Amino acid sequence: MRNLVRALLAELGEDPMRDGLTRTPERVERSLKFLTSGYESDVKTVLNGALFDVDYSEMVIVKDIDFYSLCEHHLLPFFGKCHVAYVPRDKVIGLSKIPRLVEVFSRRLQVQERLTNQIADTIRATLKPLGVAVVLEATHLCMSMRGVQKQNSTAVTSAMLGVLREDARTRMEFLELIRHRGGSTSWSTATDQGVSCVTEEI
Repeated sequence: MRNLVRALLAELGEDPMRDGLTRTPERVERSLKFLTSGYESDVKTVLNGALFDVDYSEMVIVKDIDFYSLCEHHLLPFFGKCHVAYVPRDKVIGLSKIPRLVEVFSRRLQVQERLTNQIADTIRATLKPLGVAVVLEATHLCMSMRGVQKQNSTAVTSAMLGVLREDARTRMEFLELIRHRGGSTSWSTATDQGVSCVTEEI
């Protein structure tokens, strides 16, 4: 990887051997390995031993989970907040495991839509709950630093499964609970679709 970075620096018109760049290939290698460490993580290992039998049937929400990922199209970061909810059937999962699950999938080359689905599908497969909802709000540097260069745009994606897709009242309860006070994002767009995507300027 270091040789590839040196070659890339040369292709950009730089001198890889000049002061300030001599250790850049080593730094980039360490950085990329950390930013894509999700490939080395096993979901079953992360969630192992964290399922509990609890007599609880109301919605469980973990919101405002910070995440950072890399866009697979440009290798530029996108980052933001993840909100997760599920309605238990027989079991609940340790609350700290949900942010760890988000970390596993976000530390890979991603698109936001797939990341949203992977989190929701894994919770459904692991817990078999009555319903799951995942909403991601993200800023994409491939939109703000290049391309359309819209610095204040936010992409919102959602995955709604089970009762959180089928029951409008349950879905709206979730959306109201994660709504940001004073924000202008329109959560009403995340309605009957399994996955929806909205981009707004705020």
